Amino acid sequence: MFSCILFDLDGTISDPKQGICGCVQYALRSFGIEEPELDRLEPFIGPPLAESFMKYYNFTAEQAQEAVEKYRERFSVTGKYENVLYPGMGALLHDLKASGATLAIASSKPTVYVEDILVHFGIREYFDIVVGSELDGRRVHKEEVVAEVLSQLAARGESDPDKMVMIGDRSFDVEGAKAIGAHCIAVSYGYAQPGELENAGAEIIVRDVEGLRSVLLGGTQAGSGTQAG
Repeated sequence: MFSCILFDLDGTISDPKQGICGCVQYALRSFGIEEPELDRLEPFIGPPLAESFMKYYNFTAEQAQEAVEKYRERFSVTGKYENVLYPGMGALLHDLKASGATLAIASSKPTVYVEDILVHFGIREYFDIVVGSELDGRRVHKEEVVAEVLSQLAARGESDPDKMVMIGDRSFDVEGAKAIGAHCIAVSYGYAQPGELENAGAEIIVRDVEGLRSVLLGGTQAGSGTQAG
């Protein structure tokens, strides 16, 4: 049993596709770009937004920042609530907290939005630490986010990485865990590309929330390189 469990948010705890992709559409439209297919915008779920605008639409750094600001224009009011918890996630968080584990959020999404989303779903009470990025562009990479979580855990006297596990759906989450020497469980029900989690070196990959429950509360050990769920 891990004593500290770090969760990514998007694609791990909740499915944000409608909100994130809809806001990307809104931002692109302000540049005269129409993208009617939400599926084409799924790669925006997870990585820093500005980097995605530059990578997928060849925006300059200045254009990308303008697009992020336009994105937030809609996301801050509507998009953050166009989101749904994965089935069984609320019950899992309740049971993990009841087991005595320290739970944390480590998200690349701005902290202010993370807090709103957790409250909206009624799950804020389960998390001892909530860390995201900053609206001014600081701490956008997962390694930085996870390092801040580790710092806050250390202040609580819970700084042993071997007792920590990071749970996420993208390679960035696996890399963030490795950066602090923590374990990592990847979830394949999120937005990883085919082979992404395996190539990143995830210790365990689970297919659904019940698989995650089995690993976290049923005794399957990280480090075995297995799949569950």
